[in-house]
Amino acid sequence: MDRFQEMQAFVRIAERQSFTQASEDLQIPRATVTNLIKRVEQRLGTRLLERTTRTVRLTQDGEAYYRRCVRLLADVEEAEGLFRDAAPKGLLRVNLQGTLARHFVVPALPGFLAHHPELELHIGEDDRLVDLVREGVDCVLRAGTLQDSSMVGRRVALLPQVTVASPAYLAAHGEPRSPDELASHRAIHYVSSATGKALPLEFTVDGRVTSVQLGGIVSVTGADLYTGSAVAGLGLVQVPRYRVASELADGRLKVLLAEFAPPPMPVSVLYAQNRQLSSRVRVFTQWLRDIFEAAEAS
Repeated sequence: MDRFQEMQAFVRIAERQSFTQASEDLQIPRATVTNLIKRVEQRLGTRLLERTTRTVRLTQDGEAYYRRCVRLLADVEEAEGLFRDAAPKGLLRVNLQGTLARHFVVPALPGFLAHHPELELHIGEDDRLVDLVREGVDCVLRAGTLQDSSMVGRRVALLPQVTVASPAYLAAHGEPRSPDELASHRAIHYVSSATGKALPLEFTVDGRVTSVQLGGIVSVTGADLYTGSAVAGLGLVQVPRYRVASELADGRLKVLLAEFAPPPMPVSVLYAQNRQLSSRVRVFTQWLRDIFEAAEAS
């Protein structure tokens, strides 16, 4: 057991705020993690972590040591990558937006894992904001405009969007021919996890994006609920076309105002701003870009 492993254990404990979760992430026994921290604290002659029955927190010295360890570990990994064509290996923890994962990512995963057999992938599904460091997540895949300035984003796709409603809704409320005719209509409100507010509908009029906030009686926080509510005839929604392809094909939904289409939805991979990208995250990010580019070209 060397100092490199001590630093790895310390950084993971600091980020997860848990010896148990750190040991699971690093795939080493909890007792080993405990001994590694005891060794480094004895060698440095200072306490790095404050432990209670419920929490683990950094001391002031621990904060300073943590910042240096993060830089050193990143430098070591980058230096090794320069001089040998090492395959990425180890645990990669990612968090994916559900509909994107099911439609684009999961079907292509067998090929990715076959190409990188030494990687172990842990996948979480969410639409919410994720505390990457605290939750031990390496990167997330999200759709929409980036809101969190503490994360760095790499765009991997721009997905065409459509405005849709069900035939039952249109029979009851009429079909609008322009955004100016929307006053008597209602929308299903999609509530942003970042702001807690309903997102407006957007239309491209004369080359400019115009926002329209319609009334509505239903608000949702999930993509499947959003689409399902439109199929049920509860109002207008705007979604990436891929998400409602089957509903459009079988007539459960109809595209409205096609000549005033909403702007395409960006899809991005996000990772912590203050962290050096590991080879695991780099290959996964590039792979995501490749599969979305292939989907757009097909």
